[in-house]
Amino acid sequence: MTTYALIVFVIAALGGLVMAMKILKGQLAPWALSLLHAALGATGLVLLLFAVVNGPANSRVAAALGILVVAALGGFYLASIHARKKVAPTAVVLVHAAVAAVGVLTLITTLL
Repeated sequence: MTTYALIVFVIAALGGLVMAMKILKGQLAPWALSLLHAALGATGLVLLLFAVVNGPANSRVAAALGILVVAALGGFYLASIHARKKVAPTAVVLVHAAVAAVGVLTLITTLL
């Protein structure tokens, strides 16, 4: 389950990179990509939640889940800015990306 979650998060990260590049240029990210990014992130979170609840106890998987939930909260904030048709502050985008990257790296360490 964690392997599938990792794959989904990596695909979501690729979309996130495209969106971040747009935002760093002062442009709004495409809504369709934002929705796909959110759906993939939510799917990854659900897969991780199932892994934590149903799998053998692994504190790193639980930690990755917690970190990625924090990243998702940042994503909701970014989406609220996007919904107002405003470009998100660069710092918020970078913090969201960094927290998500730490969560994904934590998840990778569980698979090594």
